[in-house]
Amino acid sequence: MNQSRQYYVYILTNRSRTLYVGMTNDLRRRVYEHRRKLVPGFTKKYNLTWLAYYEETADVHSAIAREKQIKGWRRSKKIALIETANPNWRDLAMEWYCEAGPTG
Repeated sequence: MNQSRQYYVYILTNRSRTLYVGMTNDLRRRVYEHRRKLVPGFTKKYNLTWLAYYEETADVHSAIAREKQIKGWRRSKKIALIETANPNWRDLAMEWYCEAGPTG
């Protein structure tokens, strides 16, 4: 079984537009963990739960390099990247999960 892996570089935000850049091999799982505050640290402290931007690659080394590159950018350049792909700052993961509660 030769299944190619996918790797994602992503940016999370909140109402205040605080930014967090991360990398994962399972974007849905990772965003879910951030939303449920299962990840201790910066994203939990600042309530970063909106997926503002992501890109994917099949090469882990490219993903790591891209994450480091974006993390090194000024805030204004990160915002420009988000607004190129997501001008309305929509939560790109909004439809991924049923958040209606235990009965929904």
